[in-house]
Parts: sequence; structure tokens; C-alpha cells
Amino acid sequence: MKATTDVIVVGSGPCGSFSAFTLTKLGAKVVVYEEHEKVGVPSHCTGHLSLSGLRRLGLLPLPTKVVENEFRGAVFFSLSGKGFSVRFGSPVTCVVNRELFDRHLAELAVKAGAEYCLGARAESIVSESGVVKGIVASRRGVKETVTSNMVIDAEGVSSVLLKKTGLLRTLNRSMVVNAVEAELDKVEDVNTDTVEIYLGRKYAHGLFAWIVPRRDSSAKVGLAVKTGDPRTHLHQFMHNHPVASKKLRRSKIVKLSVHPIPLGGPIPRTYSNGLLVVGDAASQVKPTTGGGVVVGLLCSRVAGEIAYEAVKNNEFSEAFLSRYESRWKRLVGFDLTAMRHARGLFDCLSDNKIDELISFCARLGINRILEEAGDLDFQGRSLVRMVRHPAVPTVALYFLLSSLTSQYQPL
Repeated sequence: MKATTDVIVVGSGPCGSFSAFTLTKLGAKVVVYEEHEKVGVPSHCTGHLSLSGLRRLGLLPLPTKVVENEFRGAVFFSLSGKGFSVRFGSPVTCVVNRELFDRHLAELAVKAGAEYCLGARAESIVSESGVVKGIVASRRGVKETVTSNMVIDAEGVSSVLLKKTGLLRTLNRSMVVNAVEAELDKVEDVNTDTVEIYLGRKYAHGLFAWIVPRRDSSAKVGLAVKTGDPRTHLHQFMHNHPVASKKLRRSKIVKLSVHPIPLGGPIPRTYSNGLLVVGDAASQVKPTTGGGVVVGLLCSRVAGEIAYEAVKNNEFSEAFLSRYESRWKRLVGFDLTAMRHARGLFDCLSDNKIDELISFCARLGINRILEEAGDLDFQGRSLVRMVRHPAVPTVALYFLLSSLTSQYQPL
């Protein structure tokens, strides 16, 4: 079976485009297949990204039109309205227009030499002697077999190809939350350089709710839940939360989207013969926050480098491509594992315990420790640095024991 291109990338989201950009920059021939007619549409994510992560990826500065705001800190609210703030001397995160951000990455890939085939949905894989050698794509009702030396799956959490490879037979639904993202026309009484996080099971059991302000007084507001319709929870949050409802009382929803977020950590294996899996498809997502862009891009760059090595050496076996998993795990594996355990512990806390935790953090000055040791992307390593402070183990032990006690308390 003769290959028509070196690598096929399925999905034009950030991870797909960054894999393509990395590959073409190194000299490989790449074609990106995207089921939608336009890159970046529909947008499913807030686009709240760390500046340090973007800097590591070589993506700063971003075009001015892409960046909607920058933030110096965050404030965390409990259900009762207690607040705990973390603030830095200079901006540490930004919020981007996801449609424009995705297009920017696609433009980088195109300028480097990648081709894009839009409106083409990948329906199945093509294999030869157990090695992935392309895809069957459907475009405007016409199916086409496209061959390549290998494939990178960057479809996202609802990957069609992944289920057909045997790498992921079933998704652990208990570790998947459904998120709703709304764009609101205006908010009141917020600091435009501060992100607001709302903790508690009542409105966002499984993750949290958020208000991410833009410079023009509009905002991105959302939440994620394990059960129920997240749109219903968002309505309740906007109208009933003791703090948020006052800020959102005059707000109107301009745009709204719903999407799943996997919080259970990476899939068991992210490679096969002739295939690499990146981003949300590989569940390379931070379990603590649900953020997957920066981590996914870091892994996508590794995927592009390994895929190029495979093309250069004409070697597409599992044994060779396992280098991808080894390399990305050395980069972010420890942090994702630590964050998964932190997510499990936090999910055990009742709203009352979260309220106590906020009070503890404020009294013990944990904000100063976070400001000194925190890394928004490599949170596992941040935890290691933080535990050296005498106050942190005390708080952690107290809430670990109390959460276990409440979890197993007889009814």
C-alpha cells in the first residue's frame, strides 16, 4: 500500500495543528483532516492558559487579537461565600479567543507546509498487516481512502478512531464531567485581572464553576458536573449562588456550548503500530482543573518529534513508537498522576469541609506559598515544593483524615 503522505493528523484543534506544525517544521509531509468546515468551530473551551506554558511552547507573544485578557491572580469562593485569594506581581495567565487561537496554530502549520482538508470526517482506520496505514474519510457524502505512513489521532474526547484501535474500549464515565461554557455580555463587581473560582458540590459537583472576565466587562462563565444537565446547574449558579448571582444579575447569555471533560488521567496506552494519540483523545488533561490545552500541546510536540523520527527511519512499529509515551510521561506524567490523586481527595470533601479549607488557607497564609511555589501546568512538582512548608502537611493531613471519615461515616 503506497503512502500518499508521511503523516495524517485527524483533528485541527490545538493538538492536531501543533503536531502538524512540529512535523512540517522538521521536514515531513502532513495532511490534517477536520470534520468541520472551519478551524476552531465549534469552540468548546474557555481558553484560560498559563503564560509560562505558552512560553515553554514558543508561542509567545500571541497575536493581539487572540488574547482577550491577562490575569495576575485568582480568588476561590466556598459555597458560603468565603474567599481565598492568590495574587502575583505580574500576569501569569491569559484567556484567548479559542476560535482565533486554533486558527493561529493552523496558520503556523500551513506556513510550515502542512495541508488541511476541511469538512472531512474520519470514519475508520486503514491497516496493513496490523499497522495503521491511513484512514477512510467522508466528505460531502463521498468516502475516500487516504493512505500514509502513520496517523496521529487528535480528534478529542469523542474520538471515533480510538475506539476502533482497541486502545480504548470504554471510557470511565465516573471520571468524566460534562461542562457548560457560556459567554455573557456583562458582569458586575469583578476585578478584570482576576479569575474567580467557585467550589462546592451544590452547583458544580465534580469540578467547579468559574467567572473569567474580559477587558470589555463581558465574561466567560461556566461549570462542570458529574451528573445532571450542566445547563440547569449553570442557571442555578447564575441566579442562586450567594456571591456569583450578584455579579451576574444583569448578565445575558450570548453564546453557550456543552462538552465532556475526562478527569481520570491518560488512557492506558497512547500508541500502537503506526498510530499516536494526543490531547483530549489521550485524556492528557489536568484532573484538578480540566485544562488540557498546554499539557496537550506539550505532548503534541513530542508526538510530532517522534513521528518525524519514525518517518525518517521508516520504522512504525509499537516498539519504536513507544518512545512517544516514554517521552511525554517523563515530561508531564508525574504531574498528571499527582493531580489525579488530588482530584480524588478533593471529590471526597463536603461543602462544609471546603468552607473550612478556604478558612484554613486564608489563616495560614497558603496564598504566599502558592505564589512562591506554584506552577499552573506542572502542579505535581508544585505540590512537592509546597510540602516543604510546615503549614501545608498539617492542612493536608487534617483534610485527608476528615474527608475519609466523612466518606465512610455510617448513614
